Amino acid sequence: MSEATSFDEAHIGETPLVELDVDVPATVYAKVEWMNLYAAPYGGGSIKSRIAKGMLDGAEASGELTPEKTVIEPTSGNTGSEVARLAADRGYDVEIVMPDNASGGKIGAVEDAGAEIHFVDADLGYDAVIERCEELIAADPEGYYRPNQYENPDNPGTHERTTAPEIWEQTNGAVTHFVAGAGTGGTITGTGRGLHDRGDVTVVGFEPGEALHAIDGLKYLKTGDHYHPETYDDSVLDERVYVNTDDAYERARALREQYQDREIPIVDSGQYDVETVREELRVDGQFVVGTSSGAGVQAINELHAESPLRSDDTVVMILCDRGDKYADIPLWAEYLDVDFDDE
Repeated sequence: MSEATSFDEAHIGETPLVELDVDVPATVYAKVEWMNLYAAPYGGGSIKSRIAKGMLDGAEASGELTPEKTVIEPTSGNTGSEVARLAADRGYDVEIVMPDNASGGKIGAVEDAGAEIHFVDADLGYDAVIERCEELIAADPEGYYRPNQYENPDNPGTHERTTAPEIWEQTNGAVTHFVAGAGTGGTITGTGRGLHDRGDVTVVGFEPGEALHAIDGLKYLKTGDHYHPETYDDSVLDERVYVNTDDAYERARALREQYQDREIPIVDSGQYDVETVREELRVDGQFVVGTSSGAGVQAINELHAESPLRSDDTVVMILCDRGDKYADIPLWAEYLDVDFDDE
């Protein structure tokens, strides 16, 4: 485990907006969310940097989180790493519960923060990760604070307060469709509410099409026998599409090939200068994104097949995290040479 890294929380939010060449008539923009804490090891930050800050801020303000408590959270990776980074940097002890098949980048980020990890057999399903966290808390209920991304209103609330207005302003109110995946449902719920409040925006959620999937960060909610997060208000959705793992991987790799020798158009650099954004968009010269980003591109194609997009439409999706978090899984293992032990 490396010495814990310190973070500047001012580098959360106001992320860049780039344009992607997707084979639909509409203009497609994407929010580059690894620019949250972009200098952090293991691929920078992610969309979850926003909610980690929002939930910790809310808990400290309410008095629910006090210095003697240990912060604990169940996660498939990104929320855990961001909660661990920020909570540890604020001086708290942190424990993270995660499946044992999490990518090396996400495990490394949690370890880098100095957090303790409780691994759960991934074959037991993600609900087992939540159950293990609840068991630990039950053994010492006064000793833990759990942000609980699945029930905490500061999860969607953060996106309603930050992500939605950023998208509206960066597109000059031209956004017609917002497309995001459902894990906790916080991004699609909060951003969707915020955009609905501002204009006539079609909010499109996507979920895995199969119970056994490998699209990191997403939950299978198609049938009623799986845990449905309280933070996911699907009444905000105007449309819903389903994406399979193979298609998500194929779309992510297609983005890499598309931009191998092409610049990625930066529509708005957010809080950063253009040179910094260009440097952080790529890993070893390659434009590699996480599994859910590939799923987002596929979701736009699924949407177009069901409800055809027009040339005057403007679609905004989320690039939740960067591909070097996934250098040791099938998505990018043959493309990236990253030794997580050297991070």
